[in-house]
Amino acid sequence: MITIGLIGQQGLKEKLKENEEFDVVFDVDGKDARQCLDEQMPDVVITELMMSGEDGYALLEKYHDAKFIVASELKSEVFVIKALELGAKYYLVKPVEYSVLEQRILNVYEGDRLGGKVVRKKSVSEKTLDERISNIFVSVGIPAHIKGYQFLREGIKLAVDNPSIINAITKSLYPSIAKRFNTTPSKVERAIRHAIEVAWNRGKIENINNIFGVKVYNASEKPTNGEFIALLADKMLLECAY
Repeated sequence: MITIGLIGQQGLKEKLKENEEFDVVFDVDGKDARQCLDEQMPDVVITELMMSGEDGYALLEKYHDAKFIVASELKSEVFVIKALELGAKYYLVKPVEYSVLEQRILNVYEGDRLGGKVVRKKSVSEKTLDERISNIFVSVGIPAHIKGYQFLREGIKLAVDNPSIINAITKSLYPSIAKRFNTTPSKVERAIRHAIEVAWNRGKIENINNIFGVKVYNASEKPTNGEFIALLADKMLLECAY
C-alpha cells in the first residue's frame, strides 16, 4: 500500500481511492499542510504551489526528505525549475492526465525502494526505444537531417534512464549530450531549440497533443527544451517502466 498526502488538490482524493494500491492519508488545503506533514509523512506528497495559507515552495524547502510531486496550474519554466531544484520528483501541469499521475506516483515509490534508479522493462531493447522516439519525431515534424534530432533523441534516452537529470539540464543533461557527440553544451541547447522550432513552424501541434492524449499545447505555446524532453521521456517511461 502506497500512502499519499494531498495538499491543495481539490477533487483528486476520490480518483486516487479507485486504485487499491493507494491510501490517501490526508487531503488538506495549504493552512493545514504543515501539521499533517509533521504528524504523518506519507510515501508520496502531491502539492500545489500557490494556495491559501501556505507557499508550496516553502513546503518543498522545509520537508526536503519528503517525496513531492508538484501538480500545479503554473507552467512557466521558472516555476518548474525552482520546484525541481528544491527537490520535487516530478512537476505536472494541470489539468493532469490521471494515468500519468498514477504512473508518476508509482515511479516515485519504486524509485525510492530501488535507490532512485528507474528500471526499464527488460523486454524493451535500446533499438525499440530508438524506434519509438524516431516515430514520434516523424509525427511531430522534426527532420532527421538536423543536428537537434540526434541531440533530442539522446536527451530523451538519458531522461528515461535517469529522470532526475531533467532537474539539471544545463549542469548535466547538455554536457552529457555534448560529450557523446563531441560538441559543446551551448551548441546542444541551440540545436535542440531549433528542432522544436521547426516542429512548431510546420504546424503539427495537433499531432503532439494526440501523442499525449490530451491538449498539451496550442500554436502560441511552444515548450522549452526541458519541457519537451521531459514530456517525451515521460511518454517512454509510461510504456517502458515497471
